[in-house]
Amino acid sequence: MDNPLLAPSTLPFGAPRFDAIRLEHYLPAFRAAIAAGKAEVDAIAADPAQPDFANTVEALEFAGADLERVSGIFFNLLEAESDDAMQQVAEEVSPLLTEYEMYVSLNERLFARVKAVYDRRDALELAPDQRKLLEESYKDFVRSGALLSPEDKKTYAALEEELSLLELRYGKNVLDATNAFTLHLTDEAELEGLPQYVRDLGAQAAREKGLEGWLYDLTHPSYVPFLQYSARADLRERLWRAYNSRALGGPSDNRAVCVRIAGLRRRIAQLLGYATWADYVLEERMAKDIPTVRALLDHLMEPSLPAARREVAELLAYARERGYAQGQMQPWDFAYWSERYRAEHFALSEEQLKPYFRLECCIDAVFGLATRLYGIRFVPREDLPVYHPDVRVYDVQDADGRHLALFYADFFPRPGKRGGAWMTNFRELSAPGGVEQRPFVSIVTNFSKPGPDAPSLLTHDELTTFLHEFGHALHGMLAEGRYPSLTGTNVARDFVELPSQLMENWGFEPEYLRPFARHWQSGEPIPVELVERLVAARNYHAAYFQVRQLRFGLLDLAWHTLREDDGRPAEALEAAALQDCAVLPDIPGTCISTAFGHIFSGGYSAGYYSYKWAEVLEADAFARFREEGIFNPATAASFREAILSKGGSEDEAVLYRRFRGRDPEPDALLKKLEIK
Repeated sequence: MDNPLLAPSTLPFGAPRFDAIRLEHYLPAFRAAIAAGKAEVDAIAADPAQPDFANTVEALEFAGADLERVSGIFFNLLEAESDDAMQQVAEEVSPLLTEYEMYVSLNERLFARVKAVYDRRDALELAPDQRKLLEESYKDFVRSGALLSPEDKKTYAALEEELSLLELRYGKNVLDATNAFTLHLTDEAELEGLPQYVRDLGAQAAREKGLEGWLYDLTHPSYVPFLQYSARADLRERLWRAYNSRALGGPSDNRAVCVRIAGLRRRIAQLLGYATWADYVLEERMAKDIPTVRALLDHLMEPSLPAARREVAELLAYARERGYAQGQMQPWDFAYWSERYRAEHFALSEEQLKPYFRLECCIDAVFGLATRLYGIRFVPREDLPVYHPDVRVYDVQDADGRHLALFYADFFPRPGKRGGAWMTNFRELSAPGGVEQRPFVSIVTNFSKPGPDAPSLLTHDELTTFLHEFGHALHGMLAEGRYPSLTGTNVARDFVELPSQLMENWGFEPEYLRPFARHWQSGEPIPVELVERLVAARNYHAAYFQVRQLRFGLLDLAWHTLREDDGRPAEALEAAALQDCAVLPDIPGTCISTAFGHIFSGGYSAGYYSYKWAEVLEADAFARFREEGIFNPATAASFREAILSKGGSEDEAVLYRRFRGRDPEPDALLKKLEIK
């Protein structure tokens, strides 16, 4: 019990002992936790008492708690604080976990007990969350092969093991390919067009590598502003091509991995009786089936595609008037000319906005919004250990002082942290034996680090990213319930983005922005006219960005609605899926799929459409806030009660109707984006 991953934590709230955890602790902890989980499962399966909800379904829900704790720490750090040694542990652990999952899901005695309770469900006096847990538990067994023949169960287990390893390999390849490229500049003339903060970022990155000059890479805070501002089309092209050819060839090639992952998923789905992987996945989503998803994408694409093409044509004409000689707008030029057009027509640029969004002020403002809406507050806990010096931890308290969660925030990029931003949990809300264990919630981002002469300053886009991930965090922190699989963000994938995307709206509300957005040097509040221009520019190129997201959704469906292997390589499948909805020219030697981690290693397979599905929900939901007041405590209380606190304890469509009084209206999104 000297392993800090296994020994009960003596820290306040049972916080993880990050200060004591070492690499060598993980494998022994996984092995011990798996053995303990199997023993708990065996005890449930062998119980001589008649199966009932408590001794079977509820007992199974809380079995494997040690494994949940170890996995919650390891796999989150694998994303945020990884290295080759951690990746090696992941590769060793993956088959162990798959074998454990098969041990549970293909356990015939255990399934027989669950089925016995399920068959008597109408005669049992179960609370709504208990009924949902019973139904989900039975369905999980069936969807994991419990009704397969013994031979097919072996095949299923082998396919799942290979799939889990390939998904890990895919993610590692993307990370390796991302880290493998840098743009090292030594001539100041090559910095033409770059604002000072982007130059400072490049200089700091070079210093950290012991280099002279400026260094740019493929992480978001480096890649995006370089493409926006660099006046050097040749350098923009080099960076764009490197980003859009990640894991396409070379030592980290993901082309065959994509095809194999999609093939394994298809074989698993068909073994379980579904025509495609998408059919299998969507059964558990709000959308329910492929035609419904396609109908949504088509409904949004029909007005958005011509509007996006008009936006690009207008931008091309603008660029040509200023000497742009290309016959078409090239993809590495779009962000540059788009930023110039925005700066001229709206008198607005990220460079103008950035000095007003100091990270520390944004933290206070985001926390303050949660306080204003939901009454909660955030108390720093510097006494609790963290896994990296950049990480901050807070005790989240309700208005009455009740402890709700520990909240960990990890803001800055570093080697070993994957790109992007995400929310996760180190521990889910749970109540084993009726004793509540509040969650440990985390958000991870890649915001620009403080430099020697300036603090961390966010772009407005990064502020909305912060609000987005914090919306997920609220879903976790404000959770109520007793069963971890039904609380917090454990909801249908096309529902989970509702709280996060809803929060982004406040990032465009003058009443919210003006009190905290102050110049980091002078302390002057952000000018009223600058906020007005920000709001006016909100839907600038909205159709273009909508089509971009819809294309990702179509590509996802193309991979996961295949009924058989047609022999096409990744590039050919992608080209066919996207040929009718291009707004910029396709460039040979590039590929989205090889670095599309959301669908190949990130849990969004056959589910990328859910971002747009949730945008419809949030546009419709925020309309109520607009009608009743964006800080209206009664509206916020209704959203907390109907959505944030409920998790997946009830059908998501029912929860939404409880908040809105009706089903969502898809045109709410087109109206919000002003796409006609």
